[in-house]
Amino acid sequence: MSFDVPTDRQYLESHEWALETDGVVRVGITDFAQDELGDVVFVELPDVGEAVTAGDAFGVVESIKAVSDLYAPVSGEVVGVNDAVFDAPELVNDDPFGEGWMLEIDPSGDETDLLEAVEYEDQIA
Repeated sequence: MSFDVPTDRQYLESHEWALETDGVVRVGITDFAQDELGDVVFVELPDVGEAVTAGDAFGVVESIKAVSDLYAPVSGEVVGVNDAVFDAPELVNDDPFGEGWMLEIDPSGDETDLLEAVEYEDQIA
């Protein structure tokens, strides 16, 4: 099976993606992750204003098959949360790189070891 791996963002080995735009890092899970999880039924995310730490869990995504922690690619303050995924968690399955994003972080400088798209593709191959 082939998975979508956009080259405009970076990835964590734990299957989150990070896309920096205008100094803010948007975070979500990958196409591979949503496929492995199956139908997402619940998402738990931090509130705007909370701090997250690179490499640490910031939330949970629950599917019909599993519960999985979500990990922060960078440290910083949460400046945006995608409220749409609370009401329609299936957005994570339907559009993991678009409408199914999770949160936005104003980074403070620390980041985990992020993979480029080609490195992430090698990991999931």
